[in-house]
Amino acid sequence: MEIPENPKKSRERMPKSFRVGKKINYFFMRKFKMFAAVLSVAALMTSCSLTLPVSATSNPVGNKVGQSTGTVYLQVFAFDADASIRTAAKNGGITKISTVDIKQTNVLGIITSFTTIVTGE
Repeated sequence: MEIPENPKKSRERMPKSFRVGKKINYFFMRKFKMFAAVLSVAALMTSCSLTLPVSATSNPVGNKVGQSTGTVYLQVFAFDADASIRTAAKNGGITKISTVDIKQTNVLGIITSFTTIVTGE
């Protein structure tokens, strides 16, 4: 069905989907703007976290856990970031390492944090 040139004169011939008043459009746009704002805030507050095993030794798994963290900004800038295995073992007081894991947390690709988790005795 074609849309009439002057919809006010021939309102009866228009399909119902085209008969949307200004009031309905106003409420729809208001709801849409609210939805877009909530979606934007949710996207800014989300992050992705991934923990991967790196290494395991034949040493028994102890009850000590050490962590070291390094943060990178814009995938380029890292200020005094030390996420090494040696630092994680030192922070946990571990002399015999049994497992090593790396946890990466990413916030919109702007801030990325690398945490090395070491367990052992």
